[in-house]
Amino acid sequence: MSQGRFLHTMIRVGNLDRSIKFYTELLGMKELRRRDVPDGKYTLAFLGYGEGNAEGQGEIELTYNYGVEKYEQGNAFGHLAVGVPDVAAACEAVRAGGGKVTREAGPVKFGTTIIAFVEDPDGYKIELIQRMS
Repeated sequence: MSQGRFLHTMIRVGNLDRSIKFYTELLGMKELRRRDVPDGKYTLAFLGYGEGNAEGQGEIELTYNYGVEKYEQGNAFGHLAVGVPDVAAACEAVRAGGGKVTREAGPVKFGTTIIAFVEDPDGYKIELIQRMS
């Protein structure tokens, strides 16, 4: 299995439309595909920056289970990481769109890489990492 590749990370959300709006409007992702499964009482939405599982492009799978509005996150999950060209500008866009910035843009502790943290509407942490390309 040496030729594997990362496909997606699944997170459960309490309001699919609200979460899609956050990731598309505030972080610039695209909704790549959606699958509603009425018999299973859930909907899946896949978001990302690529063109739908393009080589090297990971995705986020948002899973909405009918009737579940909130989840306990526990303490094992850390965060999602998103590379952006300008972390400070990304923070301002999140803030202007009503999102929550939990750590302002600045160098990582003991380093020089510029990072920040924001939260999605369900409280998942997203690390923004400055990447020029």
